[in-house]
Amino acid sequence: MKEIEIAVEAARAAGEALLGFFGKPIKVERKAGDEPVTIADREANALIVARLRAAFPDDAILSEELPDDGSRHGAHRVWMVDPMDGTKEFLRGDSGFSVMIGLCEDGRPAVGVVLAPTAGRLYTAARGDGAFVKEAGSAAPRRLHVSAIAELRAARMVSSRSHRGSITERIRDALGVADDLACGSVGLKLGLIAEGVRDVYVNPSGRSSLWDACAPDVVLTEAGGRLTDARGGPIDYLGELANRHGLLATNGLLHDLAIARLGPVLPAA
Repeated sequence: MKEIEIAVEAARAAGEALLGFFGKPIKVERKAGDEPVTIADREANALIVARLRAAFPDDAILSEELPDDGSRHGAHRVWMVDPMDGTKEFLRGDSGFSVMIGLCEDGRPAVGVVLAPTAGRLYTAARGDGAFVKEAGSAAPRRLHVSAIAELRAARMVSSRSHRGSITERIRDALGVADDLACGSVGLKLGLIAEGVRDVYVNPSGRSSLWDACAPDVVLTEAGGRLTDARGGPIDYLGELANRHGLLATNGLLHDLAIARLGPVLPAA
């Protein structure tokens, strides 16, 4: 599939660029929301956008590192790009960052590519064709499927490494989950659920954006899982940039149970 081929090439080029800066002193600037941004983010973004525009000149592109020029509104196809999800991890010398490239068609995620540059782990998925992971050095990708865990008390949670606090503990208590793994990028968290290694992820805040969700949404959904906002509503890929009601990702079997338990601990709408 041309879209996956180009997205994988772009993700790998961006990943190589990021690794060129990884572990080295780098100037940090601040953008909206006091989020960090570096030359590494911008170089990775430029590489991705150039490849997408060359291959698909009629498609709109929405990227974290570019102004939203409005071209996505009314476009049939929109690429949603996060050239480095997990900049805080990157700056700490932590491996928990990823490159995420997703394609929405008429507001529905259709293609997802998530690359963990330090590990060389590559997640790919296309709507209706399944989800796969290819490990560094492996000969062929492995098809993904979520776990069969259907009780929250047995669930394995994955949560943010950079945004931990009392809300994480309250969510864990509400779900009745004891096993909690801290991880960086949203794409890597959802990848772990798609692999069946983890079962539930809750982001209660409204600080994530469409480019954080699109690519891993396809990977998780094609592996049998579900992604919604934290209250169970759909992600509106045609709407505003921010996922104002957070994110909830599960293996699917736990989704409705999690929604029922989360209501009392989520921030007021």
